[in-house]
Amino acid sequence: MSGITFMINSRGTKTAAVIDLRRHRKLWEDFYDTALAETRAHEPRESLDSVKRRLKLGSVRG
Repeated sequence: MSGITFMINSRGTKTAAVIDLRRHRKLWEDFYDTALAETRAHEPRESLDSVKRRLKLGSVRG
């Protein structure tokens, strides 16, 4: 795949990749979004119903 260069260690194992962001911006965005989601996997969650209730209460008060 053009625009992607792999860094290889002395054993021939791929250890890193250099991505041409001009050619593969979407690929980078997908990779970044996935990595960001993984870092947030253990954060507390809130149900959709709870969010809707809060938003409705906020609009009544505002």
